[in-house]
Amino acid sequence: MCRLCDEGRPQPHWNARRGFLKATAAAATMAGAGGLALFAPRPALAAAEPRAPEGSGRRGVRYLIKGGAVMSMDPTVGDFVSADVLVEGKKILAVGPGLAAPGIPVIDARGRIVMPGFIDTHHHQFETALRAWLADGILINDGSNTPSGNQTYFEYILSRFAPVYRPQDVYINELFGGLSQLDHGVTTVHDISQIHHTPEHSDAVAQALFDTGRRAALGYFEGAGGTPGPAYAYPQDATRLKQKWFSSSDQLVSMTMGGEVYLGAPTYTQAWTLGRQLGLQVVAHILSPFGIRPIMDLLAQGKGGVNKDIGIGPDNLFVHFTGMSDLAWQRVKDVGAGISLAVPIEMNMRHGTPPILKMQSLGIEPSLSTDVECTMTADFFTQMRSMMTMQRMVVNQMILDPGFASDNWWPTPPAGTPRLLNTRDVLRYATMNGAKHLRLDGKVGSLTPGKEADILILDAQAINVAPLNHVPGAVVSLMDRGNVETVIVAGKVRKWKGRLLDADLTSLRQQLEASRDYIFSAAGIPQDLFNPN
Repeated sequence: MCRLCDEGRPQPHWNARRGFLKATAAAATMAGAGGLALFAPRPALAAAEPRAPEGSGRRGVRYLIKGGAVMSMDPTVGDFVSADVLVEGKKILAVGPGLAAPGIPVIDARGRIVMPGFIDTHHHQFETALRAWLADGILINDGSNTPSGNQTYFEYILSRFAPVYRPQDVYINELFGGLSQLDHGVTTVHDISQIHHTPEHSDAVAQALFDTGRRAALGYFEGAGGTPGPAYAYPQDATRLKQKWFSSSDQLVSMTMGGEVYLGAPTYTQAWTLGRQLGLQVVAHILSPFGIRPIMDLLAQGKGGVNKDIGIGPDNLFVHFTGMSDLAWQRVKDVGAGISLAVPIEMNMRHGTPPILKMQSLGIEPSLSTDVECTMTADFFTQMRSMMTMQRMVVNQMILDPGFASDNWWPTPPAGTPRLLNTRDVLRYATMNGAKHLRLDGKVGSLTPGKEADILILDAQAINVAPLNHVPGAVVSLMDRGNVETVIVAGKVRKWKGRLLDADLTSLRQQLEASRDYIFSAAGIPQDLFNPN
């Protein structure tokens, strides 16, 4: 089972956790089955530290991350070719070269890059058991009678699979998906869990997020698909959830309020109003389909909802935001609402072109998100590379096109051409911007003394990176999950020397497979590994 630390978790819910694990285990049983000398040579493995610092993350326990190339993502702290990070308990005490810390454990980071953890502002973790099933599909059936047009997200994932989830399916999907992202360096997630069919389903989401042991925001959204049953309690159950699970602000897991405007004015009015009464961020998917644009225009004018008195505010976080009017965009800028972009999904599933150029024209920046693993990986290296490549492709073509018409095959960019994104831009989107959009920038997002220690140690001597010539470039353009050597959340080491700690992944995988088998069977969809259509 998953042997996770109880720190940062409301202790009264431990029995509930055991219940979810027991139910999931039962389901598994039933299923049956040369250049710049940036670094000194790294010592041999036998001489390296054998174990993670004992008691990491606990009050008063110190350790030193020493000799790494430190990319702080804080301009006031700066970057260092070789420096140290001193951690005490869950906080960063100091960042800089030559820190003296006699008598405490040392993590040797020579040949490594030390940076903040990635922050995912939009992920549907409950779909983990459906990974890659929709790899060829799009958002909604488009009438083309093609494989991509027929196998779609709304018709299958939300309308057929989601309604059959039991609380134990929710739990193991959330837990396994969270541990998987933690393994490749995503230390914070905003889990938009559109699986709240009953209060028991909601409790399963919350329990799994706490048990994963990383920072998270539970996005309390509707229960997707099907006909609501007698126990359906969205959105009013938000009050109970907040009181039961989120009464403290000093814990790893927090809460946001989902308020999809395409559900209709009565429902989103209730959700937005209740969310604001509870002091929660109000979050919604905003994209080209579903007739959302005129609704957003009303919200931009403060005339949304049943009584025409609801408007966009600084407490809003919008996902995708494709196909919206200048009126809505200007209001987002004026009030400082957040925009989360999931570029690979937006490009693959026909959400509309990711609006990064529009954001650049307004002087605002996105955070990054992974969206759905039924279609695309939740790996953040993919998110950063996709964002940078997409934007540069569009801008480069904007520059080339006028030259083709005038026989100038390599024109100078005309005035007003958007600036090409660089690796530091997308790293900022993946760290500090994510923290800002989840109201966590006072806690995480950068290696700043006083903030909590959410830290990655990345292997820069691996065969896919060496020799190291450019730290931001190496992270964005070369690295993958295999380079994520050590992951620290609130000072606690969760992955050490390439191995995720405190989790029996074999047992958890078997439970996830059993959940998958049940979900497919209950949904009446055959399992075919080579032709899911």
